Amino acid sequence: MEYTAILVERRGRVGLVMLNRPQALNALNRTLLAELSQALTDFEADETVGAVVITGGERVFAAGADIRDMAEASEEEMRRNGFVELFDSLRRVRKPVVAAVSGYALGGGCELALACDIILASETARFGLPEVTIGVIPGAGGTQRLTHIVGKYLAMEMILNNRHLTATEAAQFGLVNRVLPVERLLDESLALAQSLAERAPLAVRAAKQAVNQAFEGSLSEGLTEERDLFYRLFSTEDQKEGMKAFLEKRKPEWKGK
Repeated sequence: MEYTAILVERRGRVGLVMLNRPQALNALNRTLLAELSQALTDFEADETVGAVVITGGERVFAAGADIRDMAEASEEEMRRNGFVELFDSLRRVRKPVVAAVSGYALGGGCELALACDIILASETARFGLPEVTIGVIPGAGGTQRLTHIVGKYLAMEMILNNRHLTATEAAQFGLVNRVLPVERLLDESLALAQSLAERAPLAVRAAKQAVNQAFEGSLSEGLTEERDLFYRLFSTEDQKEGMKAFLEKRKPEWKGK
């Protein structure tokens, strides 16, 4: 597929997606989100890809949704358009997804990062959900994911009063994994993703599923899910290989089976 709003490439066992609307500060429109969804679907189906990195470049991650696409839209048009539903493509990716955030990650851009599994940020990163300043609220998971991560009171200030977090603040409140110099961000993100891609693929997918269950559900539901996933992995070739390799003091050879 030829893309017009993103750049897609492979780096080893890592799929790299770069948002590519520099003239619009990578504002998210339907075309970009549809292309991102397709790229993620392709990487999910490709067994030679073990992890994905999403970035926007050094200047900006994504400055929000493209307001021109929705300024005059009615409720019915927005529902029919399914704009925010395109974010759900990230929920269907079983492989680890790393967000490499430099510069502004605002509105939909912040929500896109929040939908990823791991967030690495450069020192210039800024996170915010300014939707109330244009008469709406975050609609692609921002109110839910941010509140789970940083707590009710900071989420209220960010969403109700447009408070932005610097990269250092984001790390302090658990919104990002770590902060890096701008020039090292992409390389470090790719190295992390490559490391994830070298793990036992079925175990990594099961672990991601279990952690997401802990994030989204109750403790009792999470314990049940974790236990079931744990037992199911004993029916895989990778479990046998991994434990045999450990006992034989060698590196395992994963098959994803």
